[in-house]
Amino acid sequence: MIIQIKTIPNAKKEEITKEGDLYKVKVSAPAVDGKANKAVIEALADFFKVKKSKVKILNGEKSRGKLIRIN
Repeated sequence: MIIQIKTIPNAKKEEITKEGDLYKVKVSAPAVDGKANKAVIEALADFFKVKKSKVKILNGEKSRGKLIRIN
C-alpha cells in the first residue's frame, strides 16, 4: 500500500489523522538529522500494526509531504 502523508514535526502530541486520501502525522521529534523521519516511521508502523522495517519513505525525505510504502 502506498500513502501520502504530511509530516508535522515538533508537535505537542503525536497523532495520526486522515483527511481524504492524505494522512497527517504529528510527531514530537524535530526535523533535524532525520529524527522526524524515524519518528514518522515508528508512528506509522504502530498505527498500521506492522514492523518498522515494512514502512519505507519513497519520496520526500527532506520535505513535509512524503510518499510512504507500507508492506
